[in-house]
Order: sequence, then C-alpha cells, then structure tokens
Amino acid sequence: MQEPVARNGTHLAPDMIARYWEDGFLFPIDVLSRDEAQAYRTQLELVERDWLDGDLPLPLNTYKRVNAQLVMPFVHEIATKPQVLDVIEGILGPDILIYSAEFFIKNAQSDQYVSMHQDLTYWGMGTTSEMVTAWIALSPATRASGCMDFVKGSHKSEILPHTDTFSEKNLLSRGQEIAVDVAETDKTPIELMPGQMSLHHGLTIHGSGPNVSDDRRIAVVVRYLTPKVAQNMADQDFAMLARGIDRVGKFIHYTAPQTLFESRAIDLYDEIRQSRAKAMMAGAKAQKGIYA
Repeated sequence: MQEPVARNGTHLAPDMIARYWEDGFLFPIDVLSRDEAQAYRTQLELVERDWLDGDLPLPLNTYKRVNAQLVMPFVHEIATKPQVLDVIEGILGPDILIYSAEFFIKNAQSDQYVSMHQDLTYWGMGTTSEMVTAWIALSPATRASGCMDFVKGSHKSEILPHTDTFSEKNLLSRGQEIAVDVAETDKTPIELMPGQMSLHHGLTIHGSGPNVSDDRRIAVVVRYLTPKVAQNMADQDFAMLARGIDRVGKFIHYTAPQTLFESRAIDLYDEIRQSRAKAMMAGAKAQKGIYA
C-alpha cells in the first residue's frame, strides 16, 4: 500500500496539488477514521436491509447509484465533512458545489467491473477542469477486491471516443468504455483502506476489475464542481452548495434531506434524474439503466 498523502493539517500541501495536476489523480488521502468508515458502512447496510422491499417509486439500487445525497442524510454528511472539503478546496478553490454522490459497490466474489472511461464523456459539461471526483473507501479497495486503475497523465487529452456496451456486468450507466486499448503497464492501481480517499480529474482514464475477495468493495463517490461549470446538454441542472458562494447561478440549488427518503426529496430526485437523462443518455442507441 502507498503511504498516505502528507498534508498541512487537513489541507493539501502545494506539492500534492501540483502532483494532482501533473498525474490527473492523487491518493491515498486519510479523511475518515476506520471507526467512522465502519459506522457509515453500517448505515448503508441498514438502508439495504430495511428499504430493499420498501415502498419506493424506484428500485433501491437506483437511489444508491444516483444522487444518494438527496435521499440519504448520511451521504450528504460524508460529502460535506470539513476534512474532505478542505482537500477539495485545494483543487477547486473556495466555492464548491456537490453535483452528485453515489455508492459504487462490488459484492464479494462478483464479476462486475467498470470499463475504462472518462467521467466527463456524457455529462454535458465539455472538457472542464472545474470538477473533481472524490472516491471514499468504506471497505478495503485492493487489487483483489477490484480497486480502480488510473492512467497517469491521461487527463491532458480531450474526451476520447467511447462506445456503449450496456453490459449487465458493467456498473456504468451506459457501459461506456473508451474505444482505444489501454496497456496493463499504463495502469496505476489505486489501493485504499477504509476511510481513505482518492481524487481524479474528469478526463482521467480509469476503470476497475471484478471483486474476487471475500468482502464487499464499497465506496462513496462524490462529484464536486465549481459554480463556473455549465451544463450544455440538458435544459437545466441541479447542485448542492457545499462551501463558499455561488456567484454565477448556473445550477438550481436544493437542500439536504433530514430523514431517509423524504417525500419532498423523492419528488425532486425524479425531477433531477429525468433532467440529467437528456445529457447522460444523449445519442444512446438504447434507453436502459438508471437514466432510462
């Protein structure tokens, strides 16, 4: 395992910020204690137990995989932890929006995977550097459990051609993958322990393999933006203010939920999902998955 990133208190040191911009990613960053990570994992697994057959308009997995911060208070709590936002501020500056937070989960002995791709491919935001993805481990992310692989320096290119597979084993909404081969020698395995975080640029090529371990691989993945980002594909878009001020006003703001699956939040959740589908599924030859 790689040694944790050295910081000035809870903020990134200048050399670590420079490393992020050079490599397109940064890891591992300690943001939660092991006990905190376990407590959040327990909350998730209680939701999975208590709400799997709950009276929800959509399958529980959809709420876990898209905008979980809108319907699960503890996900918003993770995304707005001061020690997390202090790190994000080193990349994006003082004005920070949460675009989405979601769970990426591979069960033990699972053949599910994430194909090599770039996050910004179908978001309708172009090739902006005004966003960063934070990947926070709630269980061990190792080579055996299917940790992410990043391609160093790949964020310096434009958005590459992607193809849609809509594979049932692919965790991505369209099963999207870059239409070029990535050599194994070009991949950096991003191994994380519970409570550790990685960051990656929206153009960084990344993916992950199956989980052949005996434990679930669980992560909370948060997409952060600055107010400068513009949605170019959908008629409107939404975000939550996490820190600072939105002086631009390109996104519709909303507040965090107080309890699980509030009716107000459920209604707004569906509005946001349908609005973003115009960008996320633009040009798709099939309408499947969580944005269908």
